[in-house]
Amino acid sequence: LTIARRPINPLILGPTGAGKEVIAKAIHFNSPRREGPFVAVNCTAIPDSLFESEMFGIEKGIATGVNARKGLIEEASGGTLFLDELADMTLPNQAKLLRVLEEREVLRVGSSKPVSVDIKLIAATNANLEEAVRKGNFREDLYYRINVAEIRVPPLRDRGDDILLLAQLFLERHCAYMGRPRLSLSPAVCRQLLQYGWPGNVRELNNEMERAASLTIGNRVELSDLSTRIVPDEVRCH
Repeated sequence: LTIARRPINPLILGPTGAGKEVIAKAIHFNSPRREGPFVAVNCTAIPDSLFESEMFGIEKGIATGVNARKGLIEEASGGTLFLDELADMTLPNQAKLLRVLEEREVLRVGSSKPVSVDIKLIAATNANLEEAVRKGNFREDLYYRINVAEIRVPPLRDRGDDILLLAQLFLERHCAYMGRPRLSLSPAVCRQLLQYGWPGNVRELNNEMERAASLTIGNRVELSDLSTRIVPDEVRCH
């Protein structure tokens, strides 16, 4: 909560699917910016050729049929910009992002007039940024700019009973969305959820609970309601 209240840029480190965006949203909605926008960007999903127009915006007439539009950074002004998988951003684009953070303004493609922006940046990655800096794949000045406070998210398999708390939370959320009564987890299911390795982390758990909410017939999730990935046939038979 201290990180949420302070105007600092946190860096969230953890494996893919570990729930980094969930933490970023928690920071945003517990911050003074909670009434502002929360804009999440997956850096791997933006082609390098479109980075400037997507992030900074574009002016009308820069190309045939192109209308003026705000970029994602400008859309996040007054709120929080969450950049996931930041390590996948190219060095030239890292330099452009650093300029935005330092100058607090963006320059739309085709414009000569900068636009002021006010954002809290939360970055996340599953990569080792210190190693990336040593190898020259990530700018050192940007690393120190985004890493004012570091949050490490362990893989789901290392979170102990938190697995069961998250499972019940996801299950109840999906039940509510589907308009069905609340489901509980059987003791056998709880044991299996704790034993499973969760290579897909929180994302995999959420998907499994969505499946259980869809397919469970009774009012309690049993081993037979889980996928064979989670419950192998030899366990299912006992």
